[in-house]
Amino acid sequence: MAESAASAGRPGGLALAAYRLGTRALTPCLPAYLRRRLARGREMPDRWREKLGFASLPRPDAPLVWLHAVGLGEVLALRGLIAALSQARGDLEFLVTSSARSSAEVIARNLPPRTRHQFLPLDTPRFAARFLDHWRPDLSIWAEQDFWPGLVAETHARGIPLALVNARMDAASLAARRRGRALFSPLYACFAYLGAQDEGSARNLAGLGAPGVSVHPSLKLFAPPLAADPEAGAALKAALGGRPLWLCASSHPADEKIAIAAQKRLLKARPDTLLTLVPRDPERRAEIAAKLHAAGLHAARRGAGALPGAECQVYLADTLGELGLLYALAPAALIGGTFSDVEGHNPWEAVRAGCAVLHGPRCANFAPDFEALDGAGGALQIEGAEDLAAALQRDLGPQRKKASAALAARKDELAALTGQLLALLPKEPAV
Repeated sequence: MAESAASAGRPGGLALAAYRLGTRALTPCLPAYLRRRLARGREMPDRWREKLGFASLPRPDAPLVWLHAVGLGEVLALRGLIAALSQARGDLEFLVTSSARSSAEVIARNLPPRTRHQFLPLDTPRFAARFLDHWRPDLSIWAEQDFWPGLVAETHARGIPLALVNARMDAASLAARRRGRALFSPLYACFAYLGAQDEGSARNLAGLGAPGVSVHPSLKLFAPPLAADPEAGAALKAALGGRPLWLCASSHPADEKIAIAAQKRLLKARPDTLLTLVPRDPERRAEIAAKLHAAGLHAARRGAGALPGAECQVYLADTLGELGLLYALAPAALIGGTFSDVEGHNPWEAVRAGCAVLHGPRCANFAPDFEALDGAGGALQIEGAEDLAAALQRDLGPQRKKASAALAARKDELAALTGQLLALLPKEPAV
């Protein structure tokens, strides 16, 4: 019913019509698909039906801003925007959606006030209508560059204002999407606000038909510190007993190779040094444990409930949602993804926790962020294990202070974006 009632306002185009027809045909197969994922542990047993549009929480009786992001880092970055919107309008409530189970588990520990999380429904007309019938958002904000075409079209058809923020699109992404321009162009026209992280992304979005793209700073710059469980932090701090500690955070194989080699060098100079290794994908625990054993390093696994004893040389933090705790305890961290085509992860989470930032040479995903930190003396690029070990033996206190100052200097840059988004909402009711 909702679909036919709103169809007059839905964006046109043969590509979008074909997309919606195809997803409608798939609808009967999707519950069985999700049940198979559930059997493999890929879905949450009590929440998988959210992906069919069935809400597991009530809609709050207040103006509701719905925000969506795909990756874990992007979901966590929404918290700074939520805080700014909330401060500007105290009557707002927030709904955050994502797709991956890992993002749901981590955001659950980091939800801002007046915020709830749901899984985004699969992109069929029936599931989209069911989701929108329940939540009836007053504003829909999509982050980064990925969105469901059918859900965007249906949201627009209902007269709900749409905004795309924090968009990032490099030349490779543009080339991959050019063939879909007939689908993307009418969808971009649905958005009342389009914002990119940098000028290059804005140009590339325009190349797909996006009109009037603005540029604003990355949302990751403004996210509050990651949550840290006080009890778990106290227990780990007691187990450390004042030992020298450093992190390899959100690591991938290339980062781990450098970190392991650097740790072996550090142990020669200070035998009680402890490396805490935090893999981006905790499911790689067995692979990483085998590498540590082959390197002759004694390891303990946090995922197995172990704390680092005196004999532990590498603490494998193979859990989700604890990076905030680990950043808060460590004076320095090597940011993962910076030695391979992963091209880096978010450095601001470490800065927020007062942790010194070290990184490799490959940071394209966060190029403006690392350039700003490096330029302010708040981060240090290293080239290999010897370089890393030498940096970790220096006093990094001045570097931490410069990073914090660089962050503080940009605290007001979110105000313009916040104002533009608030302007899309119905006016705050008179008291």
